[in-house]
Amino acid sequence: MNNKKKFKNDIILAVIVIAVAAVGLLLLNIFKTEGSFAVIKIDGKETERYPLSVNTEVVIETGDNGRNTLVIEDNKAFMKDANCPDKICEGHSKISYKGETIVCLPHKVVIEIVADEATDELDAVV
Repeated sequence: MNNKKKFKNDIILAVIVIAVAAVGLLLLNIFKTEGSFAVIKIDGKETERYPLSVNTEVVIETGDNGRNTLVIEDNKAFMKDANCPDKICEGHSKISYKGETIVCLPHKVVIEIVADEATDELDAVV
């Protein structure tokens, strides 16, 4: 009898956790905003910024003979090519929403989508 009660409680807990996760995911999708620029950072420092509204292809040269090719088309950015050993950044999906990133760890390259500074608002003031 005690095992049945534990099983029932486990089921209730699992349903609650799944419901909370689903609500959180729904809220994230409702409040995400389109980005305006793809910012290129190498070793944590911003090097270039490109508007998502202009189709372009950029070759990113890093130290140690590192080379990545960023493509921006149809208001989305993706990594077309990289000469790093793992090529994980090439497999990343296209990004276009504020806060999304593509990372190439071997080359220390980060592509981040940001909103236009003129329309970017503060979330809170402390």
